[in-house]
Amino acid sequence: MKRYKDICIASGSSILLALKQMDSAHRKLLIVTKEGLYDNLLSIGDIQRAILRGENLNNPLDGILRQETNVATIHENRYEVEQYVREHKTEFMPIIDDNRQLVDVVFWDDLYHTRVGRHTPDFNLPVVIMAGGKGTRLRPLTNVLPKPLIPIGEQTMMEDIMDRFVECGCKNFYVSLNYMADFIRHYFDNFSKHDYHIEYFQEDKPLGTAGSLHLLKGKINDTFFVSNCDSVLDEDYGEILKYHRENNNEITVVSVMKSIYIPYGTLVTGENGLLESLQEKPEFTFQINTGMYVLEPHLLKEIPSDRLYHITFLIEKLIQEGRKVGVFPINEGSWTDIGNWDEYMKYVLNK
Repeated sequence: MKRYKDICIASGSSILLALKQMDSAHRKLLIVTKEGLYDNLLSIGDIQRAILRGENLNNPLDGILRQETNVATIHENRYEVEQYVREHKTEFMPIIDDNRQLVDVVFWDDLYHTRVGRHTPDFNLPVVIMAGGKGTRLRPLTNVLPKPLIPIGEQTMMEDIMDRFVECGCKNFYVSLNYMADFIRHYFDNFSKHDYHIEYFQEDKPLGTAGSLHLLKGKINDTFFVSNCDSVLDEDYGEILKYHRENNNEITVVSVMKSIYIPYGTLVTGENGLLESLQEKPEFTFQINTGMYVLEPHLLKEIPSDRLYHITFLIEKLIQEGRKVGVFPINEGSWTDIGNWDEYMKYVLNK
């Protein structure tokens, strides 16, 4: 059991602790134990469904476990276990003995040396990449290169993001340009080796995070994704789309569960400064906007022409009108904001 300590968690632990452990272990699946023996499996999907139901993250995770999950036993042929991992795209498969003692674990990445594939079928929906910003957080590099063309391994930042949609079957991209627009066009017209269609639309002036979308009226007639060009999500986009459609949302915002730890005692005071309560070194968890969205095409008609308009303006408008805006949560380790130096360098080094 000690050998697999980083992927094992006790059944009485909190949902929040499970999220943190997934991040630290770089996994989306954990083995749940009870009194040191195998009890169940916990996936990021289990946690996401719990959050969508409104579960408190401090609740014990044994309340959100599925009744049935698959586990291999020592009586099964290892080759068959490996085949199951491959066919079901399972991150790993525990092997237990007759006393439910964990004996071994078959890992996908040990077998195939790649990240686990998606579970959902392909979909070919339009994808809008917002690539018109100046990338001020990455200066002085962005004084020379536009942010979408900053290198990530052997390709660019924007290609890295687009490839994740290509894996889902998406082939049609709409790219919003402004800063160094000709530079970006020239690169993709002459040097990009990928087989997808790009249609550019260009602001004459900065129009915010959604203002340029008015230029797509009449061009997109299906559900579509919108992504910043510096937001990388290691997530099954098909699951995001499934949630969006099953809930009949007009917009779905992809959020990340972000925990903020305050290393001091906090005080709440009332009238005349009288102390009402105190809390020692509290931790708060928020859902942070990742910069990825799923939208219905009719919303393009609601974006005003030729003026500054952020996507948050559209979201607030829909909320005020009582319309459906959903939020799909992902764990912190599945999101990287490569638009700032620290995250960019970590991401590049891990590629």
